[in-house]
Amino acid sequence: MNGSLDDRALMLGEYIIENGSTVRGAAKKFGISKSTVHKDVTSRLRLSNPPMYHRVRQILDQNKSERHIRGGLATKYKYKAIKKGKITAENE
Repeated sequence: MNGSLDDRALMLGEYIIENGSTVRGAAKKFGISKSTVHKDVTSRLRLSNPPMYHRVRQILDQNKSERHIRGGLATKYKYKAIKKGKITAENE
């Protein structure tokens, strides 16, 4: 990613808002670390674009409150796949 840090923070904020993305999802999409995404959207975005920061914060807070559900579903699907023989326990 080229450009200024503020530009990157704005691009990440727009992506998270448009897609309801998680920090991990945004990091994967832009090829940067989760720590960088988190720093950009919590610190840099707060200073450069407060209204966007508040929208992003709402999405991230919602994702955080739902993560235990996503984790449980991932485990459910994993063991279902193991039972059907699609994957082995060692492949996890």
